[in-house]
Amino acid sequence: MRQPRLSSVVERRLLVNYQVDPDIARRLLPAPLRPQLVRGHAVAGVCLLRLGRVRPTGLPGAFGLRSENAAHRIAVEWDGPDGVETGVYIPRRDTGSRVNAWAGGRLFPGEHGRADFDVRETPDRLHVACATRDGEARVEVTVDLADELRGSGLFADLAEASRFFREGAKGYSATGAGRHLDGMQLHSTAWHVEAGLVRSATSSFFDDPDRFPPGSATLDCALVMRNVPAGWLPLPALAVA
Repeated sequence: MRQPRLSSVVERRLLVNYQVDPDIARRLLPAPLRPQLVRGHAVAGVCLLRLGRVRPTGLPGAFGLRSENAAHRIAVEWDGPDGVETGVYIPRRDTGSRVNAWAGGRLFPGEHGRADFDVRETPDRLHVACATRDGEARVEVTVDLADELRGSGLFADLAEASRFFREGAKGYSATGAGRHLDGMQLHSTAWHVEAGLVRSATSSFFDDPDRFPPGSATLDCALVMRNVPAGWLPLPALAVA
């Protein structure tokens, strides 16, 4: 079945980013993917995403759905037919929406687990907590909005960070079958990113010493998108070794 293009509004996209040892990141990736390096580091993180008005492109926004979602991500590159391509590998996606959990991997790419979210937002502060129902992942982050990106070892400034994530808009998600990755590409003609100042952040994924030995994953920065119209284009599945 042909999967539809989707339209939506990114009501809130909180990217919490980590510097990761490239050798450690490489162990988490299926071939043909490899870590995309920035200043000698792999880049990984969690995307805490609230989408509104999600519907097949062409339908009015009034018919769209709203959901809270979380995706663990590693920035990657691979050799495509026209040269090196960039994007993210997503080892797990989770959602607060029963519709997304059922439809992901069926009606649109990306299998989703179920999760519960606790969200508290003001114009200047975001607090998002997520706990997956299988008990495998927990995230809790508090971020203040800032006028510039400070203290990042990955990016020199907000413009560089924004450009990096805009150019890496292809996402390939792990699937239960394990023989291929589901693909989806984000695009927006109104791309806008704000800087975040992390007040606190915990992640059972990145804080796990068996997955990331001490010192191999370091919190780097946070970025925020709010109220940005966005489309989602299904990509051909990517075979993995």
